[in-house]
Amino acid sequence: MLARRLGIAFGSHFARNLSLSFVLALPGSFALAQSATGPETLPDAPLPQAADSSQAEAPSPAQVTLKHVPIDILKEQGAIWSSPIRIRDHNLALLVPLGLATTVAITTDHQAMSSSKLNNTSLNNLSKTASNGLLGGFVVAPVAIYGIGYLHHDEHATETGILAGEAMVNSLVVDEVLKAATMRERPTLDGAKGKFFQKSVALDSSFPSTHSIIAWSSAAVIASEYPSPLIQIAAYGLATGVSLTRVLGKQHFPSDVLVGSAVGWMVGRYVFHKHHREVD
Repeated sequence: MLARRLGIAFGSHFARNLSLSFVLALPGSFALAQSATGPETLPDAPLPQAADSSQAEAPSPAQVTLKHVPIDILKEQGAIWSSPIRIRDHNLALLVPLGLATTVAITTDHQAMSSSKLNNTSLNNLSKTASNGLLGGFVVAPVAIYGIGYLHHDEHATETGILAGEAMVNSLVVDEVLKAATMRERPTLDGAKGKFFQKSVALDSSFPSTHSIIAWSSAAVIASEYPSPLIQIAAYGLATGVSLTRVLGKQHFPSDVLVGSAVGWMVGRYVFHKHHREVD
């Protein structure tokens, strides 16, 4: 409703979209600065060290275990939804481009989804199958990594599995809240106009893309835990595939997958930086 009121105040469709995109980008904004500057900026982080850092080392985060996951998720949700009050000037270098890109995407969504190239039932069905399969891989991967780590007593692998799962749960909560707030029609309804705040949509809102937010949160943790070029290309490449196939399958508008991907990545990076523990 905030975005709608702002749009009416400005008397412009573009201004309404701009307001909406900035408001919806905020839940993920907390991770932008935190993923760039490291875990020392996160809530509950240790205090800065003394001036003579050569004589003191920063304490490492506690070992990641399954029993701590529920309370960690509650704390992370608190950080996510209170993040707008902690935005600083240096965060705008990423938030402003994201907000503008989302605005442009929302403004051009109808034109993009009305393209005759997307009116291909075979392509749509194949894309939906591909997106579901790729998402399944991102859900199964953390379980497999954790299992391998558990069997081989590999703390790094078990941490990766737990944090990837934790990031997906956090991103899913954010996704459901945004869906309830936006109530956007799917591209298959009403000539792909993509209208927001339609009560008939209920929780089946098109905005943001659930597939994208889950895939990118999982990919962000895996790529951060194993930062080799090959793994990063694979993780983010497959996550990009999830986002693209949601559009090709006419399940989401471009802006839906853009915001879903961005917020998912931010959540994954935040969870990684908050809990990652260097292992010898």
